[in-house]
Amino acid sequence: MAFQTGLSGLSTASRTLDVIGNNVANSSVVGFKQSQAQFAEVFAATAGNNQFGIGTKLQTVSQRFDQGVITPTSNPLDFAVAGRGFFRMSDNGEISYSRNGQFRFDDRGYIVNADGLNLTGYGIDSGGNIVNAAPEPLRFDTADLPPQQTSEFEARFNLNSSAPVITATFDPANVDTYNFSTSATVFDSLGSAQVVTMYLTKTAPNAWNIFATATAGTTTSNVNLGAGAGVGVPLTFTNGQLATTMPLTATVTVTNGATNPLVFPFDLTGSTQYEGSSSVNFLYQDGFRSGRLTGFNVSDDGIIRGNYNNGQSRNLGQVVLADFVNPQGLGPLGNNQWQETPASGLPVVGVPTTGTIGKLQAGAVEDSNVELTSELVAMIVAQRAYQANAQTIKTQDTVIQTLVNLR
Repeated sequence: MAFQTGLSGLSTASRTLDVIGNNVANSSVVGFKQSQAQFAEVFAATAGNNQFGIGTKLQTVSQRFDQGVITPTSNPLDFAVAGRGFFRMSDNGEISYSRNGQFRFDDRGYIVNADGLNLTGYGIDSGGNIVNAAPEPLRFDTADLPPQQTSEFEARFNLNSSAPVITATFDPANVDTYNFSTSATVFDSLGSAQVVTMYLTKTAPNAWNIFATATAGTTTSNVNLGAGAGVGVPLTFTNGQLATTMPLTATVTVTNGATNPLVFPFDLTGSTQYEGSSSVNFLYQDGFRSGRLTGFNVSDDGIIRGNYNNGQSRNLGQVVLADFVNPQGLGPLGNNQWQETPASGLPVVGVPTTGTIGKLQAGAVEDSNVELTSELVAMIVAQRAYQANAQTIKTQDTVIQTLVNLR
C-alpha cells in the first residue's frame, strides 16, 4: 500500500509541476489566467474509527480570473477589460470568449484577433445610432460621411447704437452703404459651401436693414431673407433688444446640381443695439461637407466613434462583453479562448460599465495574472514534495528488501 501511496504522491507532484510550468510559460501572454491544481485525498476502507489513506488524486485544475495589470500600448485596437467580462468572439457563428484584447482589421474591415475570430458588438443604423439588437461581428464602415445640408442658422451680434444713419442705396461693393458686415459658411445638399455675408445698414434710430449675399466660388448672388432677393429686411430694437419676430427665412439660389433653392431658418434672436463697437457674438449652422475617415476613438462603454476630415464624428459600433455567474466553470479551448458550459451558467451579454460588467480601456492590454515569484516558490515546494514521495517509495523498498532477506 505504501508503494501506491508514494506513486500517487509522485503523480500529484508531477501534475502540480505541469500546471506551474504552464503558468510560467504563459506569464507573458496577454489575457492569460493562472491555473491551480487542486487535489483530494483517497481512502481505501474504514475500520471502526480508523481510516486508511492510500494517497491522493487530482481533483481539478481551476483557473483564477482575477484582474491582471493593464499596460498601455500604441495600438488603438488593443482593448483591456478593467473588471469582469469577456470579449465575445465569433467563428462563423460559433461563439467563444476571451480576455485577450489584441485586435486588428482584416481585409474586409472586420475587427479580428490573431486567429481571425471576429469581435462582436452592436452595429449602427443609417443615422449612426447604435442598434441594440443581437450582437454581430463589428465592421468599420470606411465610406465617406455624407454631407449635411444646412437646416439651422443662428447669428447674434451687437450693433453700435451710435452708428450714423445711412441714406444711400445699398451696394455690397460700396462700404459706405452699410455700417457693419459679417459672414458665415452654409452647405447645400451636395456639401458645397456657400459663404453668406450679412450687411447691416442703420436707417433711423433703433431701425436697421439687413441684406445678404451668397458666394459660391467666384459667383455671388443675392439672398432672399423674406422681402425678395437683394431687398433689405427691417430690424427694429426696443431698449437695445431686437424686437423683430424671428426667425426669418433665407433662400439661396444653387446652380451646382444640388437641391435648389437652399432654404433654412435665419435666426437673429438675442441680437442687441448698444453703445459700443458693432461685433459678432455667436454664429452657428448645422451643415457640413462630406468627410473621409481619418481615425477613431473608443470610450469606456465600448462605443467606437470615427473621426472625419470635415471635423465631424459618428458612431461606428459598440463593443459588447459577456459575464458569467461562475467564470471558473468555463471550458478552456486554448488560444486564449473559453467556451460556455453548464457549470459556467449562461452568458450575460451587455455593454461595458453596465451591470456587473467592467469598463473597456482602449490602447491597452491586460497582462497575464501570473505572479512569477509565487510560481517559482510553488515550484520549489512541488519539487520537494516529489523528492519526499520518492523517498517514501525508497523506504518501502528497503523494508520489503529486509523482509525478503530474513532467514
